[in-house]
Amino acid sequence: MFIVDRELEKLERSGKRIRVAMVGAGFMARGIARQMLHYIQGMELVAIANRSIESARQAYAEAGGENVRVVQSAAELDDAIASGQRSITSDPMLFCDAEGVDAILEVTGSIEYAAHVVMRGIAKRKHIIMMNAELDGTLGPILKVYADRAGVVITNTEGDQPGVIMNLYRWVKGLGVKPVLCGNIKGLHDPYRNPTTQEGFAKKWGMKAPMVTSFADGTKISFENAIVANATGMRVAKRGMYGPTVEPGTPIQESVNWYPLEDLMSGPGIVDYCVGAMPNPGIFVLGTTDDQVEKHYLSLYKMGPGPLYCFYWPYHLCHFEVPTTVARAVIFGDAAIAPLAGPCVDVITAAKRDLKAGEVIDGLGHYTTYGLCENADLVQAERLLPIGLAEGCRLRRDIGKDEILTYADIELPAGRLCDKLRAEQDAYFFRDAAGSQIQTVRVAAYS
Repeated sequence: MFIVDRELEKLERSGKRIRVAMVGAGFMARGIARQMLHYIQGMELVAIANRSIESARQAYAEAGGENVRVVQSAAELDDAIASGQRSITSDPMLFCDAEGVDAILEVTGSIEYAAHVVMRGIAKRKHIIMMNAELDGTLGPILKVYADRAGVVITNTEGDQPGVIMNLYRWVKGLGVKPVLCGNIKGLHDPYRNPTTQEGFAKKWGMKAPMVTSFADGTKISFENAIVANATGMRVAKRGMYGPTVEPGTPIQESVNWYPLEDLMSGPGIVDYCVGAMPNPGIFVLGTTDDQVEKHYLSLYKMGPGPLYCFYWPYHLCHFEVPTTVARAVIFGDAAIAPLAGPCVDVITAAKRDLKAGEVIDGLGHYTTYGLCENADLVQAERLLPIGLAEGCRLRRDIGKDEILTYADIELPAGRLCDKLRAEQDAYFFRDAAGSQIQTVRVAAYS
């Protein structure tokens, strides 16, 4: 959105910058910090929170940030902001309570930890920008309900594939073409990868091995495509998506031939991906039109004969584009990508290996499970376990490799906010067997 740069320039000239506080100091967060400090006008990264406060200090230091102050209360944070000092803290709740913070940027990739921050931030009427597909894909619809009630924006980010896909989706619709598939281009997909197999790649790029694993084993792309489905009303054509693998270097324009036409031309459209096509790591949207004149012009402009037309973007630039999302939310009240209403697609839990009764499931991108997309109505009907809630659950029975876990197979840890929010989300958007809407139960701590 090229209008954003002009508005940020105006804010810079006026001296009224958008004040952003960031939760997280990992690989992506460090890139965001550098981008904001070096290249973005009209916006100030006023504080970073991380459970390891030294990592927060390091994120500022690597970005060239000086004059950093440790704060332990919202009042101290507000004082630092007023005096032009940057702040670090181990307590992200200070960002929610401080008057001098306009937007909270959540970049941890966690579920339970992030849910507390986001809910408190919404309650304190802060705009919420999430570079956290895991939280969004698990609880995004109910978080959007709370944000709407509070009159604030909640959004996932441009740069990451979901935001880039959504920008292209909106652009294609604006042409008068109906999007029927939103897709992601991958270079690798192997559900059995784990932190050991991915350690070398992670070390090369300064990333954590579980993060790299979540990309390789398909969990991350499942979350990303679930977010796109929830924002567009699309579904998946089959559990796990089609995900065709093609000869490396195959042009993405050939994707018009890779998916069953009947899945695309009827219903709300689907989210999916492919492996091996170029440009990688881009994104694509397949669209169609019944307008014969429009078809004539699309053929003239080298888009092919139809009925499907491939629109694509050759890259996604992750942290580079996040400040644009922040500006859209704060200045224009526009979410780059957020749920339309209730869940359309969920990410469910599959066993990465044979699991034994009594085992405790480890985290996303680890050794025990991987994620698969499934339509939300079926997830509800079969009580399938969302992978965003799987960590820390104890197995009640043996589970075979590739078997899908249900709530009946596990014991949930006690007292988690994420489970309460998920129960509320299920109650708010789905109906009971008699066909009446289930009464929602508000999460009292944040009502």
